[in-house]
Formats: sequence, structure tokens, C-alpha cells
Amino acid sequence: MAVDSAPRGPAAVEGGPGPPVILVVDDEPGIRGVLEITFKRQGYAVVALPGVEPACQLIAERREPFPLVVTDLVMPDGSGLAVLAAARKKSPQTEVIVMTAYSTVEAAIDTMRQGAYDFVTKPFSPSEMVALAQKALEKSAIVAENERLRARLDSLRPDAQGELFSGGPVMERIGALVAKIAPTRTTVLITGESGTGKERVARALHDASDRAGRPFCVINCGALPEALMESELFGHEKGSFTGATHAHAGLFRQADVGTLLLDEVGELPPLLQVKLLRVLQERKVRPVGSTTEVAVDVRVLAATNRDVEQDVEAGRFRKDLYYRLNVIRIELPPLRERSGAVRRLAERFVARFAAEQQKEVRGLTPDAQRALEHYPFPGNIRELENMMERAVALAAGPAIAHEDLPDHVTGRGTEPAVRWAELPEGGCELDALLERAERQLLEQAMRRAGGKRTGAAKLLGITFRSLRYRLAKLGMASEDDSAEDDGEK
Repeated sequence: MAVDSAPRGPAAVEGGPGPPVILVVDDEPGIRGVLEITFKRQGYAVVALPGVEPACQLIAERREPFPLVVTDLVMPDGSGLAVLAAARKKSPQTEVIVMTAYSTVEAAIDTMRQGAYDFVTKPFSPSEMVALAQKALEKSAIVAENERLRARLDSLRPDAQGELFSGGPVMERIGALVAKIAPTRTTVLITGESGTGKERVARALHDASDRAGRPFCVINCGALPEALMESELFGHEKGSFTGATHAHAGLFRQADVGTLLLDEVGELPPLLQVKLLRVLQERKVRPVGSTTEVAVDVRVLAATNRDVEQDVEAGRFRKDLYYRLNVIRIELPPLRERSGAVRRLAERFVARFAAEQQKEVRGLTPDAQRALEHYPFPGNIRELENMMERAVALAAGPAIAHEDLPDHVTGRGTEPAVRWAELPEGGCELDALLERAERQLLEQAMRRAGGKRTGAAKLLGITFRSLRYRLAKLGMASEDDSAEDDGEK
């Protein structure tokens, strides 16, 4: 097996102290040597060992876990599965690639079930192994970073999950429902506007179940072309299509005995809807290019911001799949309908970003709190999170001040923000106050609708003609509005 050239990988995992260290375990000196040279050429550090016993001993004694282990399956002193078990016991972040010259479907299935990242048949090209190692190291780095951030957040706010389900009776009921159904394997459909925390609820369901600590995988069903989506979900066999240089397990098998979240499930193409329905019914997947079905034990959660019932009626989403996913429905309310949640979440985000940016910033001033409470947050929790990251970066004082918030939240740059149902200390001119309120609402509706007056009218619950009249009355109509009327109505 000759060493060939391959695209160079990163010299180190971003944020790490040095290059990733790969453990290679194989009793054949030739393969050990080839892999050691190949990986080192890519900028990785390598430790190469000839058998199961020294590998398991080193894994147990080493202070830092290996991010990646590449091991042979059959060796004179034992099975590579023992190396896999030792590596995963040391750290769930370690990814393991198993090699073998004796490939069988049963061996591949057993290896993947026990937590291997992938299963490779000898002989293989070094470039194939480099590409596979890069993907495995990227996954290991992402898992490690997620664990680091989760630990930091938990240390800042031990009641972080309680905060997720705070904000009035509706969120408290959702929290109670999550606690009740988490131990089951029931399929759950989570709906709500973009940014309302659907993935966080899915994660809470996983963490409160007996699958906690097992894989939690997420896929955005609208992010990939249909052909790639099928492979990503169900896996593929080596050579099953152009570019399939090695077998791929797919997310259903990677999430075995764990949880799989199908985010934006409403974007799934019709053919994949049929295949997903079969997997949910049979609890088996068939990789692309294979004639064999593989049993999987996966709890499936689905999330969408679309009106699924409307898609079903329009024929865009299969009714039988909808019923299969909608066993239990969790409808998340928008942030603007969660009483008191804005302040609590804002304080939590300020604490997190202040720690990350190493700034002495705590909480918000009363003026800043009032501005946030009167803002409708069309982007929900995600918008608030991004807003607090920006505010912490800009903050010059010990707390987030009114001037640290964006102009569209505070009303700066036009007129003072109207505080609804709050009479100013010295009284007010009601007509002028109502005019400012109307102007602000019209501006927000036009921004949210991308400048389209038909969409803005719908957001405000008025007719297109009424919107046009109001814009003209307040001097907000542009010169070419009349020319666009026919195209918008």
C-alpha cells in the first residue's frame, strides 16, 4: 500500500493547544507505518501500538483522551472492539475507526452498534483514511466544544433547564409535559416560530430520558440536496454512488440507542417522506446501495416552524407521516407571549457572554429592561441571545444600559419609544402619542415584511388599502408606491 498525496487537514483543532493526537493500533508493522506517515504529513501527532493490551493500558493511563483511535478489528492478543470500549469509556468524545481484512455485514453492524464512527475494509487508500479521519476529528471537536459550553452554562446557572420552561403557565405546562414523556420512546413533534427553542426542548427530552449520555444527533432536513439527505439519514455502502469511497453509517445508526432530531422536518422531499415513514414503522434502515435492512433503536423527535396541517391539506406533506410524527405535540409560544421570560433569559445570556468575553457585566439597568419588555422579538430567543452578545461587547458600565441596545429596540434615531399603556409622569398629548405608536408599528411591520406592504398589512390585521392610507397620512409612502400597487395587491 503506497503512500499517496491527499489534501492536508488542519494542523490542530481550533482552540486546542496543539495538533490532535491519533492512536493507531494494528499488529501489522506495514499498516502502522503507512498510517503514521500519512497522518503526520497532515499535521497530526500519532501514537502507534502493535496490539490490544498496550493500547487499552495507554488509553486508561493517559491523562487526556485521544480524540481519534484507528484500530484493527482482529489482532493476536484480542479484538479491536476492546480498544473501542476502552476509548469510549475513557471519553464519549473519542471517535473510533475500525479496520478489518475480514469484512462481513454482521461485523460492521456489531462495530457500529458499539459506538464506532465508521468501519473500513482493508485494503484502503491513505487518502481515503485521511478524509475519514478529518471528518471524525471534526465531530470529536464539535462534541468537545458543546460539552465545554454546556458545562460553563451549567456552572453559571445551575437552574438553566428551569429557565427554559419559565415564563408563565404555558411554559410551566410544557416543562411538566417534557418531564412526563421524557422516559418514553414516544415520537414528539415540536412546533413554533423560528428561534423559540425547539432544539433546546428536544435536548431536554433527551437529557431527562434513560438515553441521556447516549448519542443525540440533529439534522436540518432542508439543508442538503435529496440524494445527500438520504445518505446522511440512512447511510450508504462503499461504491454505491460516485464519490462513495467508503461505507457511511448514517444518522439513524449513529443515533442508535439514542435520540435523533429531525429539524425542519416540513422541508423533507416527498420521496424521503415515504422512506422515513417506513423506518418509523419498521424500526429498520436500508443504506443506499444495500439489500440488507439494519434494525435501529432510535427515539425520533421532529421540529418545524411550518404550518404542517396546512402542508398536509395542500399535499406537500404526507398525512400518514404527519400522524406518525404527531403522536405528542409540543407547541412553543413566541417569546413575546412568555410573561417575565425576557428579563430572566436576558440576564442568563448576559452572565454567559460576560464570562466568555471576560467582562465585569451583571444584569441590566431598569431602562434597558423596560425597552426589552416592550419589544416584540420577531426572532424570539435566538434574537434575544444575539442581542445580549452584542450588548455585552458594547457595554462600558457594570450592567447592560439602554444605549447598549440596538436603535430599533430603544426607538433611537427616530422618536422616543412608546411605552404601551404607561402614562408619562407629566401627562401626554394622546393624539401625538397614538401617532408615534402607529408610526412605530408601521415601521416594524414594513421591516418584518421586507418592505412588502401586502405582508405588512397582514401582520397588522388591516387591509392593503388601509395600510396605504396610513402610510400616506404619516408621510411614509415612497414616490413610486402607486406604481407598485398592482403588483402587490
